[in-house]
Formats: sequence, C-alpha cells, structure tokens
Amino acid sequence: MSSPLPLHPTRWFDFSKRLASIAVCGVALAVAQVSQATVTLAPLFRDGAVLQRDAALPVWGRAQPGEAIEVMFKGASRKTVADADGRWTITLPPQKVSTEPAELVVIGRVAVRVRNVLIGDLWLCSGQSNMGFVVSRGLNAEKEIAEANFPLIRCFEVPQVPAVEPVDTSKGKWVRCSPETAGDFPGAAFFFAREMFQHHGVPIGLLHASWGGTQIESWMRADALAADPAWATIQAAWRKRLADYPRKLENAKMATARWEAASKEASAAGRPFTDPKPAAAEGPGSRWMPASLYNGMIAPFAPAALRGVLWYQGEANAPRASEYASLFRGLIQQWRAAFGQGDLPFYFVQLANFNRESDATRTTWAHLREAQAEALALPKTAMVVAIDIGEVNDVHPRNKQEVGRRFALIARYQLEGDAVDCSGPVFKAAVREGAALRVSFVHGEGLHSRAQPIVGVEIAGADRRFHPATVRIDGETLVVSSEKVSEPGAVRYAWHNFPEACLFGRSGLPAAPFRSERW
Repeated sequence: MSSPLPLHPTRWFDFSKRLASIAVCGVALAVAQVSQATVTLAPLFRDGAVLQRDAALPVWGRAQPGEAIEVMFKGASRKTVADADGRWTITLPPQKVSTEPAELVVIGRVAVRVRNVLIGDLWLCSGQSNMGFVVSRGLNAEKEIAEANFPLIRCFEVPQVPAVEPVDTSKGKWVRCSPETAGDFPGAAFFFAREMFQHHGVPIGLLHASWGGTQIESWMRADALAADPAWATIQAAWRKRLADYPRKLENAKMATARWEAASKEASAAGRPFTDPKPAAAEGPGSRWMPASLYNGMIAPFAPAALRGVLWYQGEANAPRASEYASLFRGLIQQWRAAFGQGDLPFYFVQLANFNRESDATRTTWAHLREAQAEALALPKTAMVVAIDIGEVNDVHPRNKQEVGRRFALIARYQLEGDAVDCSGPVFKAAVREGAALRVSFVHGEGLHSRAQPIVGVEIAGADRRFHPATVRIDGETLVVSSEKVSEPGAVRYAWHNFPEACLFGRSGLPAAPFRSERW
C-alpha cells in the first residue's frame, strides 16, 4: 500500500550517499541511546509553564528504555517505567487554580526541575497570519503595550517547523506578559487572555502555533486527511507542487540574484533600495505539505490538558470553499482525539470583511464563511463573527481587541457561566408572506440596524437573480421585499467579500451572514 502522503522524488538525492549517511546516523543514535541517561520532558514543560486547572494532567517525555520515572508536583507523586522506545507518560491528579509558582520535578537516573509553574487555563491558539498578528502591529499598539503588565498571562511561541512525520520535540519557551514582551504576543489571543484574566483572575497560558498563508490541510494529521472526500484533490495539488518545484527553485534563484545585483548597484550609487527580496521556492518538507504543520507544531504538545482551542484560519482556503466544511470538521474532531479530552471547546473566527479585488464574483469569502459556520453542528464549538471589523484593502484587521473580546464573551458564557451575550442574531427561517419574506433569527433580541435604509439584504425569485431589498425591522424579525421580485423565494444578507454589515443584536454583536437557499 502506498504512503498516504507522496514521497519526495528520489531523483533529487544521491541514493548511495544518502544510505551511507543514514547508516552513520543510526550508529551515532545507538551510541547516544546507550550513553544518554538524561530524562527529557515534552516541550510544554519548561520554566514558567501554565498547566490546566481542574483536569487530569498528562506529563510525558523520553528516557532510557526501562528507566524508572517519578513525577512530583504540588504534593502529588506518580511513578512509571519508560517503554521499549524510551517513551513515558504519567497522569497527575487535577489541581485547583494557583497563582503561586510551583516546581514540577521529574526523577529518573537524573532529576529535571521545571520552575515557576502556575495552574490556570491553557489555550491552544492556531491558524494563519491573523492569529499570528502581533500586538505591536495593531490598533493603539503603543498604549496597549505600555499597559500590558500581566505576569500571570504567559505565551509559548511554537517555532514554525514543518515535519514529514509527527515529532515530539519543539524549541520555544514560556514568556511572561510585560511591556517589554507584549508587543510580540499574538494580538487576538492576548486580548482574549486579558479579558478573561481581568474578569476571573485565573492565570492564562497561550500555546501559540500559527503560520501565515497556510492551508487547513497542513494542520491536519495524515490519517484524518486520507479519510476526507477532498483528499484526492489535495494530494494531486501537492504532487503538482512537487513537480513544479525544480522550475520554481531555479526561477527564485535567478530572481534573488537580480535583486542582490540591484541592491548592490543602488548602494554603490547612494540610492535607497526598498524592493522586497523575492520569496523562496517552497517544495518538499515545506509548510505546503499536507499534515506538515500538525506533525511539526501541534503533535509535540499532544496530549496536553487544555481549556480549549482558539482558531483563526481560512483565507488560504477561500478559493476551495466547497472542500472546507468537511476539512474543518475533520480537523476539530482529529485535534479533539489527539488531546483526549472529549468535546474540547473549539472557538473560531469567521473571516472578516475584505475587498478581494481578484475575485470577480465578490462572493468567494462569503462561501468560505458559510463553510466555516457548518462546524457549529459539532458540540462545544462557537464562532466569532467579524464581518464588521475588517479593512477594505488589508486582509489583516488591526482591531484584534474586538476579536479577543468576542472570543472572551463566548468563553465567559459557555465555560464560566457569566451572564453575558456572546452572539448576535443568527438566521433561523424565511417565511413567505405575499410578496415579502419574513426573516426570523436565533438571538434576535434587540435587532437593530446601524444604517438607514438597511443595506446588505438581497432577495430573489424563481429566476435566482438577487436584487437589493427593501427592509423593515418588525420586532425580532425582518420583513424583506423588492419591486423587482413579486414571488420571493430566497433572501441573503452580507453575501459578499466586503459586505455592508449593518444588522446587530442588543449586545452590539453583528448578525451572522446568511443565505436561505443554497442555489
């Protein structure tokens, strides 16, 4: 049976040299395993860590095969023996919230101490560049950074490293939030953490693993991908990228050479030179390889005890929205299985409004938003609607404060039991009333518009041609009609890449985009 992921073309390697190298590495590894007696811990367990409150705490790592291991933490002690591969896992009993630094001690043939450990809430924050968008690039950055003195909020920045197979190591360290460090924190995650900490005083750990421009298939495990209906298409696209790589590599080399020559020429002439350096070609082993980012950036941290997942991704998959719904549900289910906590809370951002000029239909992102929303059929999922805070010519909304606040409203309501509104109006039904449609909503309380007349609502008849609608608010419903549509059959709202979002609920949260028929 073939591997579910295509192997690198063998023509790019000198087989005899590669075989010799593998043999040497194998001998060196065997010698190292005999002489190495140091217990190692999974990358999560480093000085300054935040571990999950009120949950069984898996602690794991490597040692010599058969080595006796003892883990001690806050009065609890557990023992095990490393298996034949040198792997070991111990599960510690749940701990209550603690802001007092504690020490985690692991004893084998040597002792390893992890200092300054807190007990609070640990969130895995992942996706592409909007998740990685740092505080220093956002709104009011200077003020936000100056006031960011929160030593009980900590972030572990996972290095951007793809891998062919799942790995169990990763570099990185825990960093406490301060005016000196906050500028490099992921903005949406930081503002979420700040909201949660200010309301509940619980330490927050952010396990940040994101990479700009990445597709969802890179963040999924290989077996989950192979089970998805889109797998054949994904695999074909990857094989094409591999086949195109030598040509793109050569083109990138030539472009870089021209760039370097132009830079030197400008420097010699005393002229400024601001042309960006050409992008490197990406092929085998890159972030584009299916499963590569799960393998290299998520797998090292499973099965950590988590409070939940924050996800902001989808822009890179927008041209393939028809595939995204099943892929996204598959990712959520696969990550939940990897972390072993049942229906782990999974909250995500629906794509913000953005004027995608290359899209002639102006609806590519509308379809992707719809595919994202289908994940809400899974338990303990929730969606941040962001169609009102995007920027027309920038795919990266700078207002990450509001994204973080909306994440926090969801978590406060669902996990902490706070009496807060966490959702704007969500489409429920459209019922024909003569030449009009009456649109009802879930969470329709306080339905209102920030624009008069109401915009962004369209209506269609049997010809499936949508026309701008005349809209009036009647309590918690909309009454929608058009002189051009005598027998309406469908209604849609905010169904464009950069929609005019004017409908909101009593909480000030926006109504989610919708269409009543999937024509």
